[in-house]
Amino acid sequence: MKRPETLLVMGCDTMRSQFGASELARLRTVAAVGEPLVTDELGSRAARARLAEVEVLITSWGCPPLDEDVLNAAPRLRAVLHAAGSVRGHVGEAVFDRGIVVTTAAGVNAEPVARYTVAAVLWAFKKVPFLAQDARRFRDDWAYRDRRGELSGRDRTVVIVGFSRVGRRVVTLLRALHDGPILVVDPFAEPAEVIAAGAEPAGLAAALPRADVLSLHAPALPETRRLIGDAALAALRPGATLINTARGPLVDTAALERACVSGRIDAILDVTDPEPLPRSSPLYDLPNVVLTPHVAGSMGAETRSMADAALTELERYAAGLPPLSPITLQSLAIQA
Repeated sequence: MKRPETLLVMGCDTMRSQFGASELARLRTVAAVGEPLVTDELGSRAARARLAEVEVLITSWGCPPLDEDVLNAAPRLRAVLHAAGSVRGHVGEAVFDRGIVVTTAAGVNAEPVARYTVAAVLWAFKKVPFLAQDARRFRDDWAYRDRRGELSGRDRTVVIVGFSRVGRRVVTLLRALHDGPILVVDPFAEPAEVIAAGAEPAGLAAALPRADVLSLHAPALPETRRLIGDAALAALRPGATLINTARGPLVDTAALERACVSGRIDAILDVTDPEPLPRSSPLYDLPNVVLTPHVAGSMGAETRSMADAALTELERYAAGLPPLSPITLQSLAIQA
C-alpha cells in the first residue's frame, strides 16, 4: 500500500483538539508526512514547499480557500479529506474541475447534532426549557406550570425541514421515542425513503399548520435563505416550538423576534443570523427562547471522531478503494 504525502490544513487549536496521539500515530502509519505537519495558511514559502509535494490534504476548521493559486502550487494533489462538516468554505468548482477527490466527515458530525435536536424536541413537548426560566420568576407556587399549555408529547406532530444527514438521523432517533406524526419537508428527498424511515413526506405549506415542533435541518442556500419568515411563523400552531440547529440564515431573525415577543411561539436556537445576535436583540431576554452558542455539533473530544473518519478515508485512498463519503459539485449544490 502506498503512503501518500499528506498535509494537515486547519487551525492549530483545531489540530490539537482533533488529532491526539492515537490519531497522529494512525496518520503516520498510512501516510508520509513532513514539516510542517500542519498549517493554517497556504501562502508562505514553507507551506508552498509542502504543497508542491502533497498528494492529500486533510482539512478542517480554519482551512483557507483552495483557490486556483493554491491548486497551481499543488500539482500532485489528488484528494481533499475534510475532518469536519461543510466544505463550502474552502472547496469550490476549481477543485472539482481538476478531478480531485473530496470527502466529508459530516455524517459523523450529524450524530451529536441529531442527539441535541431530539433532546430539544422531547423537552419542547413538556416546555421544559421555558418552565425552567419561569421558575426563576415565579417562586411562590407552581401556578405558572399551567400557563404553557398541555405539557405532553402524545399525538404531537414534529415537522422536519430537510432530510439531510442530520434530518434523517433525527427521524430515526425520534421514531424510537415518539409515537406521534413526523412530517418531512424536502423537495429532493425520495418519498419512499422518508416513509421507510418512519415519517410522512409533506410540502412546507401543508406541514406548518400541523407542527407542534418545527425542526430545521436544511442547508444554507440562496433558495433557503429566510425560508422561515413572517408567513411561515404565522402558519404555525400557537405554542409551537421552532428548533434551529442547522444554519441561522434559514430564519428571518426580525420575523422570529416578532413572533417570540408576541408569545405566540417558542424557540430553541443553537444557530442564529447573525452569530452571535446583536446585544439589542429581544431574544436574549425572552422566557420562551433558549439560545445556545452553536454547540450542537461536535465539540471537544467529539471532534476526534471526525478526524477518525478522515483517516479512514485516507486509508481507503491509499488502498485504492472508493471513498465512503464523497462530495461532488452536484451534491454540494444541495448540501450544507
